[in-house]
Amino acid sequence: MTNTNNRTVESGRTTLQRAAQAVGVVFLLVGILGFVPGITSNYNTMMFAGHQSEAMLLGIFQVSILHNIVHLLFGIAGLAMSRTESGARSYLLGGGIIYAILWLYGLVIGQESSANFVPVNTADDWLHFLLAVGMIGLALALGRRDRSATRRV
Repeated sequence: MTNTNNRTVESGRTTLQRAAQAVGVVFLLVGILGFVPGITSNYNTMMFAGHQSEAMLLGIFQVSILHNIVHLLFGIAGLAMSRTESGARSYLLGGGIIYAILWLYGLVIGQESSANFVPVNTADDWLHFLLAVGMIGLALALGRRDRSATRRV
């Protein structure tokens, strides 16, 4: 496997595309694991939506059926959008912005509020912050790197 213009010859994908693909796979796995009893504690209390769901992925992150479905859809979007460089950049940047908004939303709403329909807890809030920073960082750093590698040829 050789690397030309920051593209792997085998796959023809840029580092940016592979990063978006990896993020998509992680979201798919998280979505699936949210439906696995044992990995998700209090599984029998899981509700479709709302803060009343006491199911906890890895015993830390509050989840519901809706929350898991969102992760699955976000993973599918990542895999689909990673097919092109512009799609990968849009997925990482747009997804990072969405997660920044979710982080702020989680900080503003009360955890017992009916507005907490996804649901999210404090651990989710800070994970959303890390996802926002990571995804935006990947989009900007790898997008810039891939563009500069293309210009040098």
